[in-house]
Amino acid sequence: MTGERTDEEAGIGQLVSQLAADAREAAQAEIALAKARAAFAADRYKWAAIYFAVAGVLALAALIAMLVGIILTLATVIGPGWATAAVVAVVLAIATILGLMGKAQLSKKVVS
Repeated sequence: MTGERTDEEAGIGQLVSQLAADAREAAQAEIALAKARAAFAADRYKWAAIYFAVAGVLALAALIAMLVGIILTLATVIGPGWATAAVVAVVLAIATILGLMGKAQLSKKVVS
C-alpha cells in the first residue's frame, strides 16, 4: 500500500510539473504572438505616417505654387510688391482665423 501511494504521489507531482511547464510554454507563446502583432501594427503605422508626411509636403508645395501664381497674376495689375503684400495679408488672415478656431476647440470644456 505504501508503494502505491508513493507512485501515485510521484504521478501527481509529475502531472503538476508538466502542467507548470505547459503553462509556461503557453505564456511564452502568447507573449511572442503579442510581440508579432505589435511589430506588424508598428510597421503598418510607420508606412502610413511616411505616406501622410510625403502627401503633406506635396500639398504644401502645391499651395506655395498656387500662391506664387496668384502673386504673378496680381503683379500685372497692382505691381509685384503690392501683389505680394496682398497675398501674404490674406494668407495670414486665414492662418489667424484657423489658429483661433483651433484654440477655441482646445478651450472647450469636456462634459462628463
